[in-house]
Amino acid sequence: MVRLSGRIDVDSSPDLRDRLRTLLSEQSSPETIIVDLAGVSYIETSGVATLIEALRIARHHQTSFRLQGLSGAVLRLFQVTGVLALFDASNSGQKVS
Repeated sequence: MVRLSGRIDVDSSPDLRDRLRTLLSEQSSPETIIVDLAGVSYIETSGVATLIEALRIARHHQTSFRLQGLSGAVLRLFQVTGVLALFDASNSGQKVS
């Protein structure tokens, strides 16, 4: 599980990208990666793009990639951009649609 907090913006997205790529490039890559966004107060499209990139890499490695803890402005951005449907996403265990 990857727990994120604070803001995910153009300055922090590269660190997140590196962290997720490292997880996905390990020889024994995990069956599932869960990214917990409950502590994220703000996310820019650069952060969403980073998560989409990680999702594509995970699918290539046949790794399940899930988001959880989507709410408020973060959830709205995923909905408005239309990318929420790409992810297996939940909010406190409830399926988000």
